[in-house]
Amino acid sequence: MSAGGAVAAVDLGATSGRVIVGRVGPDTLETTTVARFPNTPVFAGDGLHWDILGLYGAALEGLREAFRGAPEIASIGIDSWAVDYGLLRGGRLLGNPFHYRDARTARGVATVHERVPHAELFERGGLQFLPFNTLYQLVTEPAEILEIADTALLIPDLLAYWLTGVARAEVTNASTTGLLRWTDHAWDDALISALGLPRGILPALVTPGERLGPLLPEVATSLGGSADVVAVGSHDTASAVVAVPMQADAAAYISCGTWGLVGVEVARPVLTTAALAANFTNEGGVDGRVRLLHNVMGLWVLSETVRGWEREGAAIDLPTLLDAAADVPASAVPVFDVDDPRFLPPRDVAGDMTTRIDAWCAEHDVAAPRTRAEYARSIVESLAQAFAQTALTAGRLGGVDVRTIHIVGGGALNALLCQRTADRAGVPVLAGPVEATALGNVLVQARAGGFVDGSLEALRDLVARTHAPRRFTPRA
Repeated sequence: MSAGGAVAAVDLGATSGRVIVGRVGPDTLETTTVARFPNTPVFAGDGLHWDILGLYGAALEGLREAFRGAPEIASIGIDSWAVDYGLLRGGRLLGNPFHYRDARTARGVATVHERVPHAELFERGGLQFLPFNTLYQLVTEPAEILEIADTALLIPDLLAYWLTGVARAEVTNASTTGLLRWTDHAWDDALISALGLPRGILPALVTPGERLGPLLPEVATSLGGSADVVAVGSHDTASAVVAVPMQADAAAYISCGTWGLVGVEVARPVLTTAALAANFTNEGGVDGRVRLLHNVMGLWVLSETVRGWEREGAAIDLPTLLDAAADVPASAVPVFDVDDPRFLPPRDVAGDMTTRIDAWCAEHDVAAPRTRAEYARSIVESLAQAFAQTALTAGRLGGVDVRTIHIVGGGALNALLCQRTADRAGVPVLAGPVEATALGNVLVQARAGGFVDGSLEALRDLVARTHAPRRFTPRA
C-alpha cells in the first residue's frame, strides 16, 4: 500500500454534475470540487431527454481542470443515476437518451407485465416495481432502432466508453435494469428473450474496482493528462453507501437527494413475500453486498415546489424558508404520501407541485397548506414520516436491528428533516457526509490503486475518522 494518491470522480446527479479530485491515504480522505455544472433535461418532439453530449462536454472540461491542478491523478471513476441508457451502433449514439420521467414508461409497464408479471420479475431480479426501470423503457423502443443497435450502455458506462473505447456494464448499475439474474449476477437470457429484446446489445459485466482501460490517446491529449478509468459503484447510491460511516448490522441509511434511497445493507437478496408486498428492491452493492431498499420521492418534491414559486417571480432562499417552516407546528400541516405517482412528473408535464399537494389533500379530506412555510413544513413532515417508516421496515425485512439511521447526501444539510426523521423513527439520526457519493467513488478507486486497503468496514472507518457526522437525538 502506497502513502496515498490522487483520483478524479465524475459524479452525475439528476439535476447537476460535478468533477471532484480526491486525495486518499491510510489517514487521509480529502476532496476538492473542481467543477459544477447543471443537468437540465430537454423536451424534444418525441419526449423528455437528457442532454448527454452537454453533460459529457462539461465532464471533460471538469477533468481538464482536475489535471491542471493535480497532474498526478492516477484514475477516473464515473457514477450517475440509474436505469437510463444510450443505444449505439458502431460506436455512434443513435439518439439522446430518454429521461426516466418521460411518459413513455407507462406503455412499457403494460407491455412487460402482459408477458411477465411483476411477482416473477421480483423473484428473478429482486427489484421493486418502478415504472421507469430499464426493461420497461427498452420495450418501448421502436423495433427498427433495436434492430440496428449493437450496444446499450447505462449513463456512466456510456461516458466511460467515450473516454476509453471499452464498452462494459458495471454490475451495481446493471442490477437496476431488471434484466440481471440474482442467482449468478449474470444477464437473464431467458427473460430478455421473453421480452423480445436483443441479447447482443448488453455488454460484458464488470465489478467495482476493475480497470476498464487507459484514456484514449486523443482524449488524454485533450485533457492534458493520462489516467486509467476504473469501474466504481457506478450507480450513485452504490457509491454513496460505501461512504456511510455505519455499522451495517445495526443501522439503516438514507441517501437523500432528488430521491431518498432508504434501506439496509445485507449479505444476500431478500426475496420474501413480505419484501415483495412492501415493494422493496435488492440492488447490487460494492464487494458483492446487497442494498435492500425502497425509493422514496425525496427532495424532488421540495425542489420542484421552490422552482414553481421562482417561476412565478418569487426569490426563494432555501435556508430562510426552512427556518420559517421550523416555526410552523407539525400538527398544523398535513402529512401526505410523497410516493403518490402524481408527484413524479416534472412541472412542465403535471403542473405546479403545490397544486398536486392540494389535490391530494382534497381527495383525502384534509386541509391543504396555505403559506409557503406551511408547504415546506408539510413536505418535510411527509418526507420524515416516509423515511422513518421505510428505514424501520427495511430493518425488519432484512433482519437488521436498526438502532441508528444515517442520512447522507444533500438531505444531511436539512437539519429540520434530519431532526423530524429522528423524532418519527425514535432512533438517533447521524447526518453526513454530504458528499458521500463522491467519497465512495474516490474510495473504490483509491483501493484499486493501492492507496488504501481493506474491507468496506475499513473504508467506512476512514470516513468516520475524517468526516464526523452530526447527531440528531429523537425528541418525545
